[in-house]
Amino acid sequence: MNARVHPRLSPALGLLLSALCMPGCTVGPKYQRPAVETPPAFKESEGWKVAQPSDAALHGKWWELFNDPQLNALEEQVSVSNQNIAAAFASFMEARAVVKEAQSQYFPTLTVSPSVSRSRSSTNLKSGSSAAAAAGAGTGTGAVTPATAGVTGGTFNDFQLPFDASWTPDLWGRVRNTVRGNVAAAQASAADLENTRLTAQAELAVDYYELRTQDSLIQLLDETVVAYQESLDLTRAQYETGIGTDEAVAQAEVQLKTTQAQDTNLGIARAQYEHAIALLVGQPASSFSIPAEPVKATPPSIPLGVPSQLLERRPDVAADERLMAQANAQIGVAKAAYFPTLTLSAVGGFESSTSSNWLSWPSRFWSVGPTLAETLFDAGLRRATVQQYQAAYDATVANYRQTVLTAFQQVEDNLAALRILSIQLAQQDDAVLSSKRYLTIATDRYKLGLDPYLDVITAQTALLSSQQTATTLRMQQLTDSVQLIEALGGGWDADQLPSQRDVAHATPSHTP
Repeated sequence: MNARVHPRLSPALGLLLSALCMPGCTVGPKYQRPAVETPPAFKESEGWKVAQPSDAALHGKWWELFNDPQLNALEEQVSVSNQNIAAAFASFMEARAVVKEAQSQYFPTLTVSPSVSRSRSSTNLKSGSSAAAAAGAGTGTGAVTPATAGVTGGTFNDFQLPFDASWTPDLWGRVRNTVRGNVAAAQASAADLENTRLTAQAELAVDYYELRTQDSLIQLLDETVVAYQESLDLTRAQYETGIGTDEAVAQAEVQLKTTQAQDTNLGIARAQYEHAIALLVGQPASSFSIPAEPVKATPPSIPLGVPSQLLERRPDVAADERLMAQANAQIGVAKAAYFPTLTLSAVGGFESSTSSNWLSWPSRFWSVGPTLAETLFDAGLRRATVQQYQAAYDATVANYRQTVLTAFQQVEDNLAALRILSIQLAQQDDAVLSSKRYLTIATDRYKLGLDPYLDVITAQTALLSSQQTATTLRMQQLTDSVQLIEALGGGWDADQLPSQRDVAHATPSHTP
């Protein structure tokens, strides 16, 4: 038997079926990543290994290139315990929730609002008057109900069980563009999370090698204090035998005490770097410590790619690119306001003046119908809104290109620093050798009585200064290597960004 549709429902159902079958169109510009000028090669890349597509040297745990077990252990704690990373992860989860909020607009909204009331109407109202009708219509169903129609001066009960359903089909892509924009925003948040992680990892490595350099300087000063004590003993012995002078003893004492003070002062910087590392790994500085050990690491061989790879390897560049996609989708949302909005709504339920027949079939009521709304005049509001989002998109394009230029600059800066440091270190090592030779000559001439002790002090000071400079340069070489890896994007790649499906449906663990 064929089902028959009530003739009064045919127009509404026809419009509903038309809306369901209409594929809809998405207004607004189609997103394309803006072009940026990328050089064919890094200017400072001469002598560096160029990474091949299959080269995995900078993938994953990049800090393992330094072959330092202590650094490896600390880096593993950063992703788990660093609070900045935890905050960035929470922001990503918030962005995921916003995507789901936007997706909910694809579906109808269904509400139910049961109520029970007892009322009395005024006896001064005539039966069937508009006021009485309005009083009866205050039930939420939008119509005069049987329980209140024609009742004046009486007391009555009203039992209601109304169901309301409404749906606004996405005919012009407003919801689709909103979802796309929110997905892009969530992907940008995921890239920000990875950028926060990379920044924390690089900062930890820099602080770690700063701390190890302080350990090396402390070791150097400790050895120097021992050498200066031996020089003081020598001047005292010569003074007591009548060969030396009390002036030489005083000079040796001043130099020893000054160097001891410098040695003690190094403990301040070491403690501060240790506390900074504790903060990065999410531990209280009061209960965190790292055993002293002079720096032993050497700068690793870091493979380079071509400059265009930075667009895919750096999370900050990927974040800005996703923000452009979000801004582009917002233009489509604004343009959808030019078109009419169709809303399909239906109300139905049960209403009665007694509870005994509240849910009986004669107590039913319903209404169904579409609403079409279009703004005829808004004094240029929609046009201004579109212009606002177009300007916002242009700003994101400028920010993206600036971030790319900054990425190129940072890579070139660190490449230049490492190239020049390698030359400077070789020269400084020669200076250390020359300072040692100078000290040997000055000490021998002092022992023979040919020169005053002041020449020995000058030679000792020159040697200590040369050794301190060499140690500092080696630390700078290590930290610049870390910063070069950071500028290249670490071990990250844009392929690791969550897809739209991942953003909307996946259930992540602690970190995505």
